[in-house]
Amino acid sequence: MGWFKKAKKLADDHADTIEDGIDRAADLAKDKLGDEHDETVDSVAEKAKELLDDVDGD
Repeated sequence: MGWFKKAKKLADDHADTIEDGIDRAADLAKDKLGDEHDETVDSVAEKAKELLDDVDGD
């Protein structure tokens, strides 16, 4: 099995955990950067979740 297939399987098996991590990272970034960057951080987090959905097939 190639590395991409392994990564894809891991992303599929652990999608909920990865999404939780994205949310936690976004919250941390918003705490550190201040209110003026909340929209940008939220946008990046949503794009990361969309990418995860594309990779894991959901």
